[in-house]
Amino acid sequence: MLRPVSLFVGLRYTRAKRRNHFISFIALASMIGIALGVTVLITVLSVMNGAERELRTRILGMAPHAIITGQGGRIESWQEVIKEVNAVSGVAAAAPYIASQGMLRGYGVNQYAMIQGIRPELQKSVSIIDEHMLAGKLEDLVSGEFGIIIGSGISRRLNVLPGDKITMVAVEGTTATPAGINPRMKRFTVVGIFEVKAEVDSNLAVIHIEDAAKLLRYNQQVSGIRIKADNVLQAASLSHKVSRELSKPHFTSDWSRTHGSLFRAIKMEKTMMFILLSFIIAVAAFNIVSTLVMVVTDKQSDIAILRTLGASPSTIMGIFMIQGGFNGFLGTSLGLIGGVTLSLTLSDFVAWIEKTFGIAVMPGDVYFISFLPTHLQISDVINVAVSAFLMSLLATIYPAWRAASLKPAEALRYE
Repeated sequence: MLRPVSLFVGLRYTRAKRRNHFISFIALASMIGIALGVTVLITVLSVMNGAERELRTRILGMAPHAIITGQGGRIESWQEVIKEVNAVSGVAAAAPYIASQGMLRGYGVNQYAMIQGIRPELQKSVSIIDEHMLAGKLEDLVSGEFGIIIGSGISRRLNVLPGDKITMVAVEGTTATPAGINPRMKRFTVVGIFEVKAEVDSNLAVIHIEDAAKLLRYNQQVSGIRIKADNVLQAASLSHKVSRELSKPHFTSDWSRTHGSLFRAIKMEKTMMFILLSFIIAVAAFNIVSTLVMVVTDKQSDIAILRTLGASPSTIMGIFMIQGGFNGFLGTSLGLIGGVTLSLTLSDFVAWIEKTFGIAVMPGDVYFISFLPTHLQISDVINVAVSAFLMSLLATIYPAWRAASLKPAEALRYE
């Protein structure tokens, strides 16, 4: 079977034993360097993807994907609005809420908190709070009993546990008297504590929506309606769609306006990490330059003979580009195998280290998670593989050009 001369000779050079063993060592070092660089880059990107996924799950599990509010910050006839919202395609669930700010006081300690009135039976469908209860459950919030569920940060700050009493001072619903403005105050019983390892642990308190309405004088109104989207990344378009489908005008917003900057920062950090770690691959790839320069010097007589037999400069250039590209391809392939394998087993490996040596690689009291998350994405693997191979090919251009520009007469002068 006929094969192109460049491919045939280039592959023969990769298999041939060299008289200069130092050249073989440099070639091996370049392949190992590329493999290590690809492995590290894939693993780091997988860890960053895992951290971003966990952060998105926790933050967007507690924060609404989209919200609907009315004029004056209140919605009347919210039951009808929820029916209209649930009929819109792309909406997974909807639930009413009453939001306010207040001060919690327990054992002489004050703590600022965001107060949220909810319906427990509907809140489960739009929030992950029920999955992260350290004590109690959402059903413990019963209308008229004035129970409250607080975050673990508030619990530690106020030094309270389920069954303890705390006083809530509400900002809204104040009463004007001749002596001045009196804030609304109410005694609540702690019925539950949640912990999602996020900021809400230290600033969110949840009460029954009917208790919130009595305390804040909302009557049959609510502050807004919280929406959970089927696809959280499409929340912005869903928000506009819901706004168009409602029979009465309402204001809509989505998580990209409140938390979008955080995830944009994470994306930028991931991009910068990709660029910086790519330099590891670039350094290893440029070892191919030194390898091929020495190979060209070692093969001058062979190049001259091929030129004499009629090989064109492009053919000679192709021979050495194939040789260097093969080294890059082999290093990239080994790196892909190592990176994918390490990414898929890293969490279990770190857990084994923690269990065996009794150390905490990811302390739960320092980070928002107590394990090392990884999430391998095919797009990252493809980008890393293509980048590494292209850098390897670019590194072959100069040595291959030198080989192509070699004059046969000068190369054979001293042979």
